[in-house]
Amino acid sequence: MFLVDAQQSIAFNAQQIGRDYRRWAWLQRQDSTGIAPPPAVTSLRDNLLGRVAVVFASAQVLSESTPGLASWQRFTYRTEADARQLALWQVDYYRRLADEQSRIRLIMTRADLDAALDTWLDDSAVDERVQGIVVKLKGAQPVSKPRQLEEWLEYGLRIVAPAWRQTRYAGSAESADGLSALGMELLEVMAEHSVLLDISAMSATAAEAALERYDGAIIASHSNPRYFHDNPRCLSDAQIRRLAERDGVIGLMVYNQFLRRDWHPGDPKRRASLSHWVDAVDYICQLTGSVDHVGLGSNIDGGFPYQALPAEIDTSCDLWLLRRALHERGFDEAQAGAILRGNMLRKLKESLPDG
Repeated sequence: MFLVDAQQSIAFNAQQIGRDYRRWAWLQRQDSTGIAPPPAVTSLRDNLLGRVAVVFASAQVLSESTPGLASWQRFTYRTEADARQLALWQVDYYRRLADEQSRIRLIMTRADLDAALDTWLDDSAVDERVQGIVVKLKGAQPVSKPRQLEEWLEYGLRIVAPAWRQTRYAGSAESADGLSALGMELLEVMAEHSVLLDISAMSATAAEAALERYDGAIIASHSNPRYFHDNPRCLSDAQIRRLAERDGVIGLMVYNQFLRRDWHPGDPKRRASLSHWVDAVDYICQLTGSVDHVGLGSNIDGGFPYQALPAEIDTSCDLWLLRRALHERGFDEAQAGAILRGNMLRKLKESLPDG
């Protein structure tokens, strides 16, 4: 048994905060001074201990005009060239990790994925297990024009979310803008290369257009049901059903405010638990009629305060406790396996070249 996590911001935090993915999260916390940034909650060792065998690791850039920039979010872009350079640094960070760490493999083909997963067989030694990293562009602003995406694929990119904030390609969740002409062209280039499309943080109009036009594999990597928190970055029932019709998969965050409608920033961790995450799982299963369209997209290091994680979560090694939480609710091992790894793996395998 292992997990697939569809959202961690590893390189972004390395760039903005100087986080070292190779060091235990608790050691990084000891190095922290002052009240910002939020404490480290993930690392290679924590992920391996938590059996996170595959992580969709994002590259993300912030405009200098991004609302609500935190004091620790130091690197922002003003021009397209700036955005490209910031994103290239993050993609290169993943490449360097894979080059320098025997416990990390960059996933660009099915052969890469199979090689990483083979180390998670039951008879594999714990200290020989390898984590697969799939590079995701969280907001396509660094791609200067649609055809230039081919260059990013050579660097290792395999997943694209056209919008995190507003981009030239698509409206973000807070807007009513849809797909632009460039966005439609970007989807065409993505389809040519079987890139996995991530509709998280897209506006409802843009997401519906993407679901209608894109023939390839689709996920919402970290998007919780709006039923639990009325936020435009969460998915409505209609969007969840539409994703299921396209055989899409929704990754659920372990973020208290998106798990419990009466949880508010400043509330203690203990007011939300992994049982609330299972509530969101069960909600999607009931809405779509199966376990086939829900997965894990923890966003555990997404920049929110440590107390905004469920009570049981200290670092990403505790993501393994989700399995027990599912069993306690009555999900059997096959169903838990589909939710925690199988569904996201299905979409990933559909989009990867053989290699």
